[in-house]
Amino acid sequence: MQPLNLPSKPPSSPHPILNLSFRVFFSAAAIFAVITMTLWSFIFTGHTDINGQVLNPLYWHGHEMIYGYALAVVAGFLLTAVKTWTGVMMPHGYKLLGIFSCWLLARLSWLAFGLGIPIGESGKELLYLGAVFDLWFIGWMAFVISQAVLQVKQYKQMGILSKLVLLTLGNGLCYWGVLSNDMNVTRIGIYLGFYLIIGLILTIGRRVVPFFIERGLSTGTTEAVKLRNSKVQDVASLAFFLAFFLIDVFYPHKYLLTIAALGVAVVNIVRLIGWYHRGIWQKPLLWSLYLSFLGMCLSFVLYALQPWLGYAHSIAMHGLAIAGVGMMTVAMMTRVSLGHTGRSIHQPPSSVNVMYVLMVVAFVSRVLLPLADMSHYLLWIMVAQGAWIACFILFCISYLPMLARPRPDGLFG
Repeated sequence: MQPLNLPSKPPSSPHPILNLSFRVFFSAAAIFAVITMTLWSFIFTGHTDINGQVLNPLYWHGHEMIYGYALAVVAGFLLTAVKTWTGVMMPHGYKLLGIFSCWLLARLSWLAFGLGIPIGESGKELLYLGAVFDLWFIGWMAFVISQAVLQVKQYKQMGILSKLVLLTLGNGLCYWGVLSNDMNVTRIGIYLGFYLIIGLILTIGRRVVPFFIERGLSTGTTEAVKLRNSKVQDVASLAFFLAFFLIDVFYPHKYLLTIAALGVAVVNIVRLIGWYHRGIWQKPLLWSLYLSFLGMCLSFVLYALQPWLGYAHSIAMHGLAIAGVGMMTVAMMTRVSLGHTGRSIHQPPSSVNVMYVLMVVAFVSRVLLPLADMSHYLLWIMVAQGAWIACFILFCISYLPMLARPRPDGLFG
């Protein structure tokens, strides 16, 4: 007698936003981007009671942009993509809610610290809580990814875990520096996380930007678009970027920094030339990705020139942050949210054009205008903050409804 192969129970969750991780994490990342930048504007102008003796307010801002906002986007992307790569169902429903709750509780701890809410005698108790939930969040995420990868024996995907381990190390250094009163260790932890995120964006961008441009411009035409790429460029970009990271964080030698930063810029400018097609300007989901890469290249040029022209290191760093962490994640979230909720990526909401323009305004105001006119530096920062906040408010208005509703085709996802 043949055994019966009964169909497995279809996946379900208590609410559509918990169907897959991109829904809840992209939604939370956008809301958090508005809240944390609004709070930072108050901290920056001295209108909160943040304890600067425990943690430099600049490091509060850096930590939450990297390990708060950016890591939420990474979690939403990875926990969704691993399902596509392996075919293994990733956490959904209450299990996904558990992972997300760890991220949320860590963020609430840091927001409370930024507001200066007094808890405990040392002022560090809130950050102790943040450390517990942050590390639990990353550890849980790494565990479920490793389970899926090992189940189907896709050992090549284990590289994802190494990046999560390094992010855990960077975040751990941040907490260790705060709790041991060593701001230099905190600084290293923040820059480790920042450059690791930028490295991920350069790597993923190298794969998805030309792929999306080819797909986007070939759809509905008889002529296929093929873009240039090469292994030599991949290796050169990685080598120059690794050298740049190590030099900038651990050995700030101006000659070596200039060579490494220019190396990253030149290699990726050559890539952009090979990826260019005039048709991208007809599709906002394509030109936003292209401009993001272009902004990162310009930022590496600014890193190379900074030791010689004497402007603040933070100008180049914020250029890389806004173009890479800001523009690229917004471009990816607006596209992924459409495709994975069963909607057409060729018909995005009209508001996406405004979102991308606002992110360009943030880049110009925070990076380029201070180079031309430092006398209005505070004004330029406030304009950039306002553009960032407005961009994510528009994302929330346009995308949160579709992220919180079932797919139009009735499928789970």
